[in-house]
Amino acid sequence: MSDKDIIICRCEDVTQAEVEAAIDGGITDPEELKRFLNVGLGPCQGRTCGRLVLQILARKTGKPVSEIRATKTRPPLVSVPIKEFIGSDDD
Repeated sequence: MSDKDIIICRCEDVTQAEVEAAIDGGITDPEELKRFLNVGLGPCQGRTCGRLVLQILARKTGKPVSEIRATKTRPPLVSVPIKEFIGSDDD
């Protein structure tokens, strides 16, 4: 397996090659990467891939990770079963 085939975002099935291609194409803001590639939009909300994306971004841009702002997290931070939104038959 090539380094480029490494899955960075398991929820959205985004590879390292896709992240690097987006950065090479000029998308260097984590929020823009999130919207362009859907990294961080799956069930884990970026808890798994967020750090990896920041590390790739730092390596490709030459900036320290500490200078790159992380994406904003939005609720729900934990998965909520759909039945919680539907209610019960008694309602």
